[in-house]
Amino acid sequence: MKTIYIILLFGAAFLALFEQSQAKPNMIIMIVAMAAFMIGLMRLMAKVPGKDEHQNEGEESDGTI
Repeated sequence: MKTIYIILLFGAAFLALFEQSQAKPNMIIMIVAMAAFMIGLMRLMAKVPGKDEHQNEGEESDGTI
């Protein structure tokens, strides 16, 4: 699943940059590409645990606050 999001990110970024390089870029295509990029990035980063999550789990198992 992670691979699909990475491919989506690169595809959306390439599409937005390619569209921007044209003489008359279509704004709708650029907006859709950037929205797909942001959604893909959000979904990809949701699967990465935060730095503090591992520290909090260790503190709870020790019984200390």
